[in-house]
Amino acid sequence: MSDEHFRKLENMMHSAPVIKLTGLRASIASGESRMTLAVREELFHAAGAMHGSLYFLALDNAAFFAVNSLVEDVFVLTATFDVRIMKPVSSGEVVAQGKVVSQARSIFTAEAVLYNAAGEAIAQGQGKFMKSKMKLSPEMGYRILER
Repeated sequence: MSDEHFRKLENMMHSAPVIKLTGLRASIASGESRMTLAVREELFHAAGAMHGSLYFLALDNAAFFAVNSLVEDVFVLTATFDVRIMKPVSSGEVVAQGKVVSQARSIFTAEAVLYNAAGEAIAQGQGKFMKSKMKLSPEMGYRILER
């Protein structure tokens, strides 16, 4: 896989409306990815910590883009994804590390761990991913951004 493919995937993720809203940032390499997210009050639930949907967003994207890093022609789909939240977070930055753990024909399995600013694991996720029929295209943000 090429660095150009990884940069195009990063740009595709960063161009998605929900990502623009949350500020999630990606770094993608072959079979792995890293997502970072600043913990901000506007992402909190009523009890004053980051909402679980943001845990899912970071974990799913980390696993998803680890898989799509190995697929250069089509968009990958999340088929299943399980999340285990272990600890709340209300400050700093969280980092999700994702990696592909297996591939059997067209089904990939990937996992991700979410860490708080102290480096403690605060959530884990694992999912199954499959290739779609949607070609990766500039229209979906899969492109190199001009500077």
